[in-house]
Amino acid sequence: MSEMLKGGAAALVLAATAACGASEAPKPEAEIASQIELPEIEISDAELEGNPFRAEWTGTYGVPPFAEIKDEHYMPAVKKGIVEMRAEIDAIVNNPDEPTFENTILALEKTGQSLDKVIRVFGNITNTDTNDTLNQLEGEIYPMLTREQDAVTFNPKLFARVKAVYDQRDRLGLDEQEARLLELTHRNFVRAGAGLPPAAQAEIAQLNAEISGLTTTYGQNLLNATNAFKLEITDPARLGGLTDDFKNAVKVEGEDKWAVGLSRSFFEGFMSSAEDRELRSQLFDGYRNVASSGDYDNGPLAIKLAQLRAKRAELMGYKSHAHYVLEQRMAHTPEAALEFLQKVLEPGLKRAAEEQADMEQIAGHEILGHDWWFYSEKVRQDKYAFDENQLRPYFQLDATFDGAFEVASRLFNISIEEVSVPGWNPAVKSYEVKDAATGEHLGLFMVDMYARSSKRGGAWMSSYRSSSDMDGERIRPIITNNMNLVTPAAGQPTLLSPTEVETLFHEFGHGLHGLLTQIRYPSFSGVYGGPDYVEFPSQVMEHWWSEPQVLAMYARHHQTGQVIPMELVDKMNNASTFNQGFKTTEFIAASLIDLHWHMLSSEEAAKITSARDFELEVLRKYNIPEIIEPRYRSTYFSHIFAGGYSAGYYSYLWAEILDADGFDAFKQSGDIFNPEIAAKLKQWVFESGGLRETDELYRNFRGSDPGIEPLLRNRGFGEPSPAEG
Repeated sequence: MSEMLKGGAAALVLAATAACGASEAPKPEAEIASQIELPEIEISDAELEGNPFRAEWTGTYGVPPFAEIKDEHYMPAVKKGIVEMRAEIDAIVNNPDEPTFENTILALEKTGQSLDKVIRVFGNITNTDTNDTLNQLEGEIYPMLTREQDAVTFNPKLFARVKAVYDQRDRLGLDEQEARLLELTHRNFVRAGAGLPPAAQAEIAQLNAEISGLTTTYGQNLLNATNAFKLEITDPARLGGLTDDFKNAVKVEGEDKWAVGLSRSFFEGFMSSAEDRELRSQLFDGYRNVASSGDYDNGPLAIKLAQLRAKRAELMGYKSHAHYVLEQRMAHTPEAALEFLQKVLEPGLKRAAEEQADMEQIAGHEILGHDWWFYSEKVRQDKYAFDENQLRPYFQLDATFDGAFEVASRLFNISIEEVSVPGWNPAVKSYEVKDAATGEHLGLFMVDMYARSSKRGGAWMSSYRSSSDMDGERIRPIITNNMNLVTPAAGQPTLLSPTEVETLFHEFGHGLHGLLTQIRYPSFSGVYGGPDYVEFPSQVMEHWWSEPQVLAMYARHHQTGQVIPMELVDKMNNASTFNQGFKTTEFIAASLIDLHWHMLSSEEAAKITSARDFELEVLRKYNIPEIIEPRYRSTYFSHIFAGGYSAGYYSYLWAEILDADGFDAFKQSGDIFNPEIAAKLKQWVFESGGLRETDELYRNFRGSDPGIEPLLRNRGFGEPSPAEG
């Protein structure tokens, strides 16, 4: 919801998750009334006294005063922000002047700024440093915001004014960004249901409220279930295969035991190295069964969310939730997304079968799901004489950031320097980003890299402030990157696996998308577009980390300072497509589960009684082998049930078409920092936000539509690039 509030109340409308088929002229005011009955909100000056959200933040870079913000400050600030936003909307609606771009569209874009200020902090802190009080507040605040969002969407007088301006758009003399703001504002009112009959709007508002509550509960269940699981080991003899760094990281302080949790970094590290097969089986089962039973069972919530989304989509005139979502994405239809996935799945399954045979030859017995990581490492070492643990000493966290910063500086002519700024947690580091040529401040980049029990899993980018340039007031963004790395023992460096290095470059790509934006209006500045495009700027940045030229910049042994040996780099690159059958299959399996949940009609969804039975049926339909678990089961698939990727998880792979094709332009030129190509990438991708439709932005950068061949080639399923021999 914090991202939905980007840009104030206007973006509440722009990010609405319901839709209708076509725009209808609003009915005469006498025949229609707002469908949302808003309760009165009373908030006194005494309740707001000393509240940091009501003060101007004058600290360095406008960073929130985290040390001053207490849990009890959120609700009063939210209530006051809602009251102010309502007044701002009323002023637009009741303006006696004829609707204009300035008094309606621009005025709407400026509403809700005090609410946005508190919700951004609340949304970020509940992701990184939550507690029982904040969990309870989520259950109260987010339904309130959904109700306010719907009140804006379904305000007939407001939509009438927006439509009046839109209908005369060709006569207004708007510049490109103004015209785009008008287009998107109208489009998203329509897609949110502003043109539907009052009865349908009322039902949709109720569905939105239910969905908001369930997604919040789903996320909290997952965090609680994840924290509740620990694989405890008391016999040191059972730690065979694990590195000293890993054992030190999971050692229980003051006790003679070790506890391994379900963070993906811990999970993959243990599954790849632990020699004790029974322990691997226990952790594997803990991971794949998380939040699937007991007090934190997310299975019923997944079913209910699918049912509510299907019902809402039908009210809006769509065949399914997936058909609604993908209408504005690059795939356009779920059928096209499925066709794409199957094209990649076919070679993926074939390769996975070959990988399984190789592992069973080494193991000397049939392998099961909990064996895959362990024996794939054995095969890697056998085939390529390459052990990923050989790389860790060369990938120290701060040095890796230096490498990412150097890549960005060379591509985009920016400078990035560490600055001292108080963060929300002692682990946070901050960096100022400037235009290298002019010295102009472009934004603040804040990173929070380590796992803790109060932090949700995974890796993500977010923001505490978006960019805007309205009325001559130039505001630059505050962008964050978050990961869940294992905290090293005291005095020891943070050393990364290749996967973690790639993830760091990925999230930094998202960060650059937010930092470099040159868009005037918050509603479409920075990170904009569906996941099938949004993942392109992040995934294209992944390509640089393993290039020999780039590794020479930052990959140095943390003790000796020696640059990573080319022999090791060659082994790593030779093994780069290793295990791609497994990786491709587990990803596509999850994507298929997502699409099929959201392609259900309301009638079909009503018949589902078991989330596990449903996903098994999907996996059997596509011949996914039982030995390969989908990357996410329905009970811990937070991307689609507690995040913004419903019917869109496939987008990571779709975006790989773009990133593989985009990086291919650099490779074919013979210069991975080609200034002409980099300038186009910066202008049309990293700076342009949602200035134009995403396929047009890509064509402006690349000069043509992308092809699938570079993607298949990068995964080892196609012929090598001519430039690479």
